[in-house]
Amino acid sequence: MKNLEVARAFLEIAGLLEVLGGDPFRIRAYRRAARSVETHQGDLEEMASQGRLQEIPGVGKALSSKIQEVLESGTCRYLEELREKVPVEVLQMMRIPGVGAKTAALIYREMGIVGLDELETAARARKLRDIPGLGEKKEEAIIKGIEALRRHGERVLLGIALPVAEAMAGYLRSLPQAVDARVAGSLRRMKESVKDIDLVVSSWDPLALMEGFVSMPGVKGVIRKGKTESTVATSVGNVDLRVVEPGQFPAALHHFTGSKEHNARLRGIARKAGLGINEYGVFREDGEALGIWTEGGIYHALGMAYVPPELREDLGEVEAALDGHLPQLVGLEDIKGDLHIHSTWSDGVATIGEMAEAARARGYQYLAISDHTSSLKIAGGLDEEGLREQAREIDGINEHMDSFRVLRGTEVDILASGRLDLSDAVLEDLDIVVASIHQGFSQPREVLTERLEGALKNPHVDIIGHPTGRLIGRREPYPVDLERVLDLASRTGTALEINACPDRLDLKDEHARKAASQGVRIAINTDAHDASALPDMRYGVGVARRAWLKPADILNTLDLEDLLDYLG
Repeated sequence: MKNLEVARAFLEIAGLLEVLGGDPFRIRAYRRAARSVETHQGDLEEMASQGRLQEIPGVGKALSSKIQEVLESGTCRYLEELREKVPVEVLQMMRIPGVGAKTAALIYREMGIVGLDELETAARARKLRDIPGLGEKKEEAIIKGIEALRRHGERVLLGIALPVAEAMAGYLRSLPQAVDARVAGSLRRMKESVKDIDLVVSSWDPLALMEGFVSMPGVKGVIRKGKTESTVATSVGNVDLRVVEPGQFPAALHHFTGSKEHNARLRGIARKAGLGINEYGVFREDGEALGIWTEGGIYHALGMAYVPPELREDLGEVEAALDGHLPQLVGLEDIKGDLHIHSTWSDGVATIGEMAEAARARGYQYLAISDHTSSLKIAGGLDEEGLREQAREIDGINEHMDSFRVLRGTEVDILASGRLDLSDAVLEDLDIVVASIHQGFSQPREVLTERLEGALKNPHVDIIGHPTGRLIGRREPYPVDLERVLDLASRTGTALEINACPDRLDLKDEHARKAASQGVRIAINTDAHDASALPDMRYGVGVARRAWLKPADILNTLDLEDLLDYLG
């Protein structure tokens, strides 16, 4: 909870500085620190009391003092000073996907618009396009951004909600009244964003357990409190708790995990077998309960194979479980390395050595340093000479690494013109090449598709990074003909990425499933800019599991030697 509060404060500071025309490097520093704090596994308050906040990547003396302020008061003096300088209407507009600080400030200054409704009315009346610097395309993008904002509403990203939910479940398990406590709902199904958090607890003393729930750290208010069901408000939304007896726990966990459609299908199968199924168990027609002690036992009683939580969406998993044809899904333990990582050579905040040591500590066999290329100036990208210098550092690191390899790579920019930001001669010399679009998102669908097709046809490109360019809840996917992209990728043997950054999760599950069905290899990468983001791999694996992917579908499940053979 505290990590999230600090991260949000730093992100707001970065946005306010951008509105005020602040130093770009300072803005980047706050955003990097926000990301580091949000993903950091340590207890911020404990670290602050021990004077260890500067151990967090990207956090120096000045930022550590601001973290201390936020921990003590929920805000900091610098943030409040910036808030006084920026109209609240501008801050509201900045929440719209595709509307940055400069655009929000420009619209407010030129038109004095207040609120989303007024902005949408002006955009649909074609009044924004006449503002110098906007135009028709930006006006259309603002309309789509408002629609996206309303569609996503107050949903919370998987990468924010899941760690909070797991911490809460862990706290409840530590209570003497609890037998077990687990995360359920769409979070357990690893959906990319959620409306609320669902927890299921087993206990012989539900009243005492409920007292512990409504008073646990992070609770900002009690919405309702009952004997077996309660809801509390937190900084990441509402949290619903259901308490059952230990013997009912498998059924309750199953019931509150599956989608409505999946659960309805199982009830239909149970009826045909003369059984009843609900959150309390599986019952015969005479009301006698079957002895069910695991979720697997529920499926077994219905004559089905066990369905992993990520697949419980009624998208073919019921039929596959009945026929015994469910795939053996990829797991986090199958991942042998990360093929899209940034370092201090571009816009990362950790050195190559630090990233390599963190990757090796995770049990990986390899790590690809894929820093940006020079056209992405805001990221401090590398040119040909910079890559040569970086290669010398990587070679030196590899000389002292046993059973681990740092791969020389790049995230080469697919320019608006369609060409790549580095020559073929430079790309050919690298171990691995990720090609990505970082500019020109508003180009026509045909142009964007041709840009990706050009990269796919390049024999030196191994992976297309974050293929649709989306930022969940903040930027819609750019318009691209995925049918053509998948068809060409299957013919060129180029992998497509599931970018595990919780803001992206791109490709999304349905597209990744279609890609694999066409024989396209998938690479699950974190796009990490510091070591604390390497654990984000779990979110990418979650997307892959929702996409029905097997280890054989994933490029970075290969052992090092097999990967090098494949790339070669």
